[in-house]
Amino acid sequence: MPVHRDPVSGLHPPVSIDLLMGMDRIIEKKKGLRPKHYVWIGSGLVLILALVKLVTTDYASVYKADRDKLTISETIEGQFNDYITVVGQVEPIAIIYLDAIEGGRVEERLIEEGTMVREGDIILRLENRQLYQTILNSEAALAEKENYLRNTRISFETELIQSKRNILDNEHRLNRTKRTYEQYGQLMKDDLIAREDYLQAKENYEYEVRLLEINKLKARNDSLIRVTSMQTLENDLAKMREMFYLVRERLDHLNVRAPVDGQLGMLDAEIGQSIGMGQRIGQINVLTDFKVVAQIDEHYIDRIRRDLTATFDRASGNYRLTVRKVYPEVRNGQFKIDLVFEGDKPDNIRTGQTYHIRLELGQPEKAVLLPRGGFFQSTGGQWVFVLDKDGTNATKRSIRIGKQNPQYYEVLEGLEPGEKVITSGYEMFGSNAKVHLK
Repeated sequence: MPVHRDPVSGLHPPVSIDLLMGMDRIIEKKKGLRPKHYVWIGSGLVLILALVKLVTTDYASVYKADRDKLTISETIEGQFNDYITVVGQVEPIAIIYLDAIEGGRVEERLIEEGTMVREGDIILRLENRQLYQTILNSEAALAEKENYLRNTRISFETELIQSKRNILDNEHRLNRTKRTYEQYGQLMKDDLIAREDYLQAKENYEYEVRLLEINKLKARNDSLIRVTSMQTLENDLAKMREMFYLVRERLDHLNVRAPVDGQLGMLDAEIGQSIGMGQRIGQINVLTDFKVVAQIDEHYIDRIRRDLTATFDRASGNYRLTVRKVYPEVRNGQFKIDLVFEGDKPDNIRTGQTYHIRLELGQPEKAVLLPRGGFFQSTGGQWVFVLDKDGTNATKRSIRIGKQNPQYYEVLEGLEPGEKVITSGYEMFGSNAKVHLK
C-alpha cells in the first residue's frame, strides 16, 4: 500500500490505530514439552548413570587364575614354636694345623693321611743345606769366641802375676832404701858421712814409697778392668752359645712332628716338594670329642647367641646340643656356629656326618599362624592375597609378619583366624591387585 508524504513538512501522515492493530498481533505460547526438552532430559539421565557407574564400579586390575594351580592355606590360632631347622656337619672338637717352622725340601714322608699319631711322632723330614751352612758358621764363630776368651783370661792372669811381682820388687827395694836412709841418718848426726850421701838415700827411699803407691793403684785398676772385661766376654760368649743352640734347634725343626695325639688329616707335602717357612702343610684332628658346625641365614644373626639349645633325632635316640660359639663373619648371606654335645653322643658318630638340627630360638607362645609358602619371596611378608567369603576372588591386603619357623609365619597384623590366603608364589600375578579364581 503506498505511503504518501505531507507536501509541506515532508513527514509521513499519521497512521490510524486500527491499521496498527491490524499489523501487530499477539501470539500465544503453546503449552507442554517440546522436542528440545526431551534432548535435555535424556542427556541428564545419561550423565547421572555415568556418575553412578563411576562411583560404584571397581576398576582394580584383575588376574584370572586356575584354583587348581594355586596353594590356598587357612590361618589358624595356635602355639608358635620359635625354632629353625639347620643342617650341621660333625667335625673334631679341635683341629691343630701343621705349619712348617723351618723351610726345606721334603726328603721323606713317614706317615700318611688318616693315620692315628702320637705327640712327637715324625711326619715329614725336610732338608735345608743353607741351614746346615748357617750351623757350621755358628759353630766356627762360637769356637773363635771361646778361644778369644781363653787367651784373654791367660793374658789377664799373666798381667796379674807381673803386677804382683812389680809390687814385690818395689817393696823389696823400699825396705833396702829405708834401711840405708835410716842408717845414713844416724851417721849424719855424728858427721860420719857426707850430706850428699844422706840426701841421696833419702830421695831413693821417698821414690820407692811413691812408686809402691802407684804400683798398688795400678794393680787395683787392672783388677777392676780385668773383672769387667772378663764378665763382658763371658756374657757375650753365653749369648753366642744361646744363639748356637737356637740354630741347632732349627735343625731339629726339619723334622715335622705331631704336636698332639690325634688323626692326621690333610697332608699337602710330596717328596721333593719345596716347603716355605710358615707354610701350612697339614692338620691333626683331635678326636677326644666332637662338635657340630652349622651355617645359618644372616636373617637370624641378631637372634643367635651362646648357650641356645638344639636337638636332633637319630635311630638310637634324641640328642641335645648347645651353641658354644657364634662366628660374626657373614659370607654369601650365611654365618657359622659351633655346637657341642650335652650328654650322650650317637654311638656311630664320625667326622663328616650330617645332622638336621632343630635350634630353639625362644619359648612357645600363642599366635595367629599362616603356613609358609612361596609368596614370601615376592612380598617379603608385607602383603598377601586374601580370599573373600565365597572364595571366588582374592584381594591384596597389607599384613605384618613377626617370627617364622619351618612350618609357620607368626602374623602380628592384617589377618584373622579362619581367613584363607593364597600362599603359593605371586610371580604370575604381576602388578594386579585382585585375583579371580576359576
